[in-house]
Amino acid sequence: MSRIGKKAVSVPGNVKVAVADGSVKVDGPKGSLTINVRPEVNVEWDEKAREVRCAIDDAENRAARAYWGMTRALIQNMVVGVTQGYEKTMEIVGVGWQAQLAGKQLKMQLGFASPVMMDIPPGITVSVEKQIVKINGPDKQAVGQFAAAMRAKRKPEPYNGKGVKYASEVIRRKQGKQFGS
Repeated sequence: MSRIGKKAVSVPGNVKVAVADGSVKVDGPKGSLTINVRPEVNVEWDEKAREVRCAIDDAENRAARAYWGMTRALIQNMVVGVTQGYEKTMEIVGVGWQAQLAGKQLKMQLGFASPVMMDIPPGITVSVEKQIVKINGPDKQAVGQFAAAMRAKRKPEPYNGKGVKYASEVIRRKQGKQFGS
């Protein structure tokens, strides 16, 4: 049995939930999110208790149990996203390396011959302050995916520590080559 799947997702008063055939829609102050639910999982919205419950019919099916817990976690992330939102902070480390907004794109100078341009997905807001980039949005997956794609453009290297990294990330530094004896 899924320990996560058994728990009900409590919904605050300023959030609206709509469960239709095969999908769950959550509306809140920060935006609106929708997911399609697997057919193995039954999702029920209890208006009086303001809870969303997930259940499965076949508890012996291993895949159904996995989808049960995953569906509950996705709904929980949606509720948190439309009420509080998610944020990732990125740092660009390097001499002369910087980022700036250019319309609906993020323009980064990362030591290459030409700047690196990244399209900002809809539903995400990006704010730039020289070498600090903050990514905000209600969708946890979209915020994390954009941050990971940004980091993949120039990963931090261990010798000088230059690159695009998460603000909380610690780069393990290496000593480099030794000359002479």
